[in-house]
Amino acid sequence: MRRQTAYSQLVMDSLQDIISKYGPAEQPELLAIKRYVDERYHTPVSTAISGNTITITVPSASLANTLRMQVTAIRAACQTDKRLAFRIG
Repeated sequence: MRRQTAYSQLVMDSLQDIISKYGPAEQPELLAIKRYVDERYHTPVSTAISGNTITITVPSASLANTLRMQVTAIRAACQTDKRLAFRIG
């Protein structure tokens, strides 16, 4: 049983490597949001898209609140009409 587990782990690792190489490129909207925040606040953020919502995860509450006040400007700069949600984390 132990050999099968080790073999399965090796197969899964190699599949993981293959899939990670050929993953889809990040969407332009998400890259634009990251660029917008980095240029203005010099802080890296992570982004995710789900349906009609873009989630922006920021490291501090103060940055999240600052960005919330600029939602209209962010949407215009990134050319998106999707809802923007901010997470602190």
